[in-house]
Amino acid sequence: MKLETVLYEVSDGVAVITLNRPEAMNAWTPQLSDELSLAMGAADADDDVRAVVLTGAGKAFCAGADLSAGESGFLSGGASAQQGPRLMPYKVRKPVIAAINGHAVGVGITYPMLCDIRIVSETAKIQYAMVRRGILPELGSHVLLPRVIGFSRAADLMLTGRLIMGTEAAEMGLASRAVPADQVLNVAMEMARDIAVNVAPVSAALAKQLMWDGMNTTLDHMIETEGKLLPVLTKAPDSGEGVRAFFEKRAPQWGSRVSKDIPPLPQ
Repeated sequence: MKLETVLYEVSDGVAVITLNRPEAMNAWTPQLSDELSLAMGAADADDDVRAVVLTGAGKAFCAGADLSAGESGFLSGGASAQQGPRLMPYKVRKPVIAAINGHAVGVGITYPMLCDIRIVSETAKIQYAMVRRGILPELGSHVLLPRVIGFSRAADLMLTGRLIMGTEAAEMGLASRAVPADQVLNVAMEMARDIAVNVAPVSAALAKQLMWDGMNTTLDHMIETEGKLLPVLTKAPDSGEGVRAFFEKRAPQWGSRVSKDIPPLPQ
């Protein structure tokens, strides 16, 4: 891939995707949006990638839409001619960790809410600023945020557009942890590398899909689905390998591949 506004690197089973417009605090543009979707699609398609870390270059994570040309910066724009699968983080079949290393405003926070785990800088400024700009939060925020942090807290953030710091974000449950800014990426990478080694890729893919599907399903249906999938996984080779590795006190050697070994979800 020839990406200009996003960096994409893979090492030790972890894909690191970096928003790369530090001179503009990684402000969101149609090009960045499209290239980010391409990078997420590449991570999903690569069986050697077991986890994904998303972060920003420089001191900010993402300062929101690039409004240097006026309100047109709120428009998403069209896809580029570049070929490749395009995915949002919640559709990537690997755990996606947002390392929010600095300020996250507007789409700078609504996009990482589509990731599975968020590690945030204690001093990051976070703001659902849309209602203060005459627009609305996007990317499913009105469904997702109330379910993650509760209706009252979501209303507090989305209806006032007030600014909070990373420490308050973690207290609300918006992020898993708040750590000093210079430790955000290291903490996220340590978590991602642990996943890459110790978590069965097909198990992680299925668990992730069921959690996101759970946004729109009943408890009874989920219990039934889990009950049908467990015997399938128990018969797969990785189940035995996980047990042996545990008792032998060694890192497991997973043989399953996300590209071909995920069983279909029961209907």
